[in-house]
Amino acid sequence: MNWGSPAQKQSIWIGFDKREADAYAVCRHSINRHLIAPIPVRGVVLTDLRTGGLYTRPTGKRDGRLWDEISGAAMATEFACSRFLVPRLAKSGWALFMDCDMLVRCDLQKLFALADPTKAVMVVKHDHQPRETVKMDGQAQTRYARKNWSSVILWNVDHPAHAALTTELVNSVPGRDLHRFCWLDDDEIGELEPKWNFLVGHSDPAINPSIVHFTDGIPTMPGYEDCAYADEWRAELERWAA
Repeated sequence: MNWGSPAQKQSIWIGFDKREADAYAVCRHSINRHLIAPIPVRGVVLTDLRTGGLYTRPTGKRDGRLWDEISGAAMATEFACSRFLVPRLAKSGWALFMDCDMLVRCDLQKLFALADPTKAVMVVKHDHQPRETVKMDGQAQTRYARKNWSSVILWNVDHPAHAALTTELVNSVPGRDLHRFCWLDDDEIGELEPKWNFLVGHSDPAINPSIVHFTDGIPTMPGYEDCAYADEWRAELERWAA
């Protein structure tokens, strides 16, 4: 049964965190600069989702970090769990979610062209088991099943399996369950090539990435100024600022 096709409505959603506004700017600018045909690019903004009543997870602050009460753990970004509301925001078609700490190096129509209508989502199936305990600006580096699978998600919004992904589910289960796609069967999760979510410092350096993911920290953060692709990231920031 065909539950959708790449010719349907397309949209791109970037996780927004006010602490990484420059990362968001670079990600969005690099997307739009490479697009040949326009695709709407929007932010997943926590304050907007709370105001609209879509995001009701109880959160607080502990030791200066955002804390998720349901997970009993710190949240590295404001969009740690809100990304799973993208199907609700997009409403139909194919929707691409991306973390903000990314640099796009090609026309993302090439990624949408890979959409498999039999799959509910398509991701790069990383085996990411970081040794570090700290990342970014002092955030905890946590381990969980299928880590970083959800940092790039090509959503088949109309797939019937997403009927189980209610706002109630998003707002009530631990984040680690959402990040392992707990509402889906394994065969409903399609696989993308590693170049579509290249983890700087972790992925095979021989890969020519289409999406560079500065998962440990963006080049403006101390300790990451000279990481791979940092010069390209800074050049994109300068283009945006200009």
